[in-house]
Amino acid sequence: MHILISNDDGYSAPGIAALAQEMRRFGRVTIVAPEHNQSGSSNALTLNKPLTVTNAGPDVFVVSGTPSDCVHLAMTGLLDDRPDLVVSGVNCGANMGDDTMYSGTVAAAIEGYIFGVDSFAFSQIDKGWAELASAAAMAGRIVERFLSRREKQPAEPMLLNVNMPNLPLHAMQGIRTTRLGRRHNAERMINETNPRGMPIYWLGAAGKPRDAAEGTDFWATQHGFVSVTPLQIDLTSHRQMQRAAELVEDKTGFAEK
Repeated sequence: MHILISNDDGYSAPGIAALAQEMRRFGRVTIVAPEHNQSGSSNALTLNKPLTVTNAGPDVFVVSGTPSDCVHLAMTGLLDDRPDLVVSGVNCGANMGDDTMYSGTVAAAIEGYIFGVDSFAFSQIDKGWAELASAAAMAGRIVERFLSRREKQPAEPMLLNVNMPNLPLHAMQGIRTTRLGRRHNAERMINETNPRGMPIYWLGAAGKPRDAAEGTDFWATQHGFVSVTPLQIDLTSHRQMQRAAELVEDKTGFAEK
């Protein structure tokens, strides 16, 4: 098996090194990761300038772009053979609820899924890399269980978003399949003045959980469980199709009568 690993914290981050070491249990690992931290880059592709790729070691490629760039290049000719699995992370901080819309970690997994490959995004819920070895080991357990059962149940590719408490492996309460929770709106922006007297602005902190009911990723991780959320990329609001048609649809055409 050929496993592609990427992230959004950058190729030198501790999380990707720990994840790569764990994934080598399952086959050959190739790392294609951003040169610099790309947190919050979402699914951005670099279209207005060329990308550079540097070989930083055996099967380690450093890309001057986003996580989506990394996986896209890997899937469209950078590598000699197509990966069988895409794994992203381990991210320094949670990617739950609304966070998934902005996450570069999740975006790397989405890109693999778009290309028809099973893809995982792994994150620790707290920043700082505490208990990283346990997080990597848990990622290995999840991938091992998935692959062993996948052989018996072939189906369309899956996109799984995994969030892990920063706990020792023995202290984690188990693995729960969850839905995404929801956050309150982000806190107010922060405005400051730079040393040259010009105004500068920082985005405010993420909002606190608003929907953290049992069954959500927020609830699971708060109670010591590993959260696994299957994601999809169809953004269509199917329940609002009829309402949208009532509000805006016109089947008569615009030619003058």
